Amino acid sequence: MEKTEIFNKVQAIIMEQLDKSANEVTMTTNFKGNLNADSLDVFEIINEIEDEFDVKIETDKEIATVSDLVDFVAKQIA
Repeated sequence: MEKTEIFNKVQAIIMEQLDKSANEVTMTTNFKGNLNADSLDVFEIINEIEDEFDVKIETDKEIATVSDLVDFVAKQIA
């Protein structure tokens, strides 16, 4: 699966969870800084990502941006 496909799915999950538009969720978007996501929001997004891609994301893994999350998923499913 290409990063573009991963990003599109990740973006859709984030948009749904946080009620954001596509232009608010880009590869450089920071969860806390740009989306005002709290730890519960990030936890819920990570749970959705784990279910969607059948991967395990350790909670201590530092994922600050959408790009961090997409890169992590890409490595896990490669």
